[in-house]
Amino acid sequence: MENTAASQDAARALLAFWRAAGVDMDDAEAVFTARPAAASEARAQNQALPARVPFQIEPPTPKAKPKAKLQPADDAVNTARALAAAASNVAELRAAVEKFEGCALRATARNTVFSDGVESAPILILGDAPRKDEDEQGKPFVGASGQMLDRMLASIGLDRKANVLISNTIFWRPPGDRDPTQGEAVSCLPFVERLIELNQPKLLIVMGKAAANAVLQREDTVMKLRGRKLAYNRGGLKAPVNAMVMLHPAYLLGRPQQKRLAWSDLLFAEAWLEELGVERAAHP
Repeated sequence: MENTAASQDAARALLAFWRAAGVDMDDAEAVFTARPAAASEARAQNQALPARVPFQIEPPTPKAKPKAKLQPADDAVNTARALAAAASNVAELRAAVEKFEGCALRATARNTVFSDGVESAPILILGDAPRKDEDEQGKPFVGASGQMLDRMLASIGLDRKANVLISNTIFWRPPGDRDPTQGEAVSCLPFVERLIELNQPKLLIVMGKAAANAVLQREDTVMKLRGRKLAYNRGGLKAPVNAMVMLHPAYLLGRPQQKRLAWSDLLFAEAWLEELGVERAAHP
């Protein structure tokens, strides 16, 4: 009898628990509280009914997150053009880029990476897109690739603290350091063009294929473009800007055997700067 009573108490407690949890326990309690004959009849009726799963509670369906609304491509470019045109100096252009929301990369990047160096410098260097170190520090060409670039520039008397302005053609890091898409490059291009227009450099040095394709509007590889005197003539320039293409330092880090090409490009740049009369620091 004691075992039977204990079993009944345990059963009642279990029924109470599931009822408190919101489970329909009417049938189960009816069977438990009925007399033996009535209980047998109730069990027979339940067997004839479709099977129930009284203890399976379905979790609530999560609400779908609303998708972020991105500007259509044409609207984003028009917005970029308007913001860029309103900037009268590099500082204002930086602020305009900070306000721009037409590039989807902004949502996944930590920082906007715009420029570093002297705003009125005679040499403007443009890379392609920020990488991990640049994204963390908010400056272009830092980390290992930045250190390599600084050594390369120093070898021909150039320094970002004295006579070089550095920027990118994309201002936010692509996830996983992938190549920028054409749409991402197009949305940022009005700011790049305005930067060149404001800076009016004696020499524009473009580093990497993505930057060369975006800025110079050419589909040639870096190997075909490097070592040549080119010209940039877009936007509201008073005169075409001298331009050249070099291998990106990040590319050289993974392919040290190509450093001889980079050295050749540096000598090419040095000779051109000498021809243009650009003052440089003394170097070894």
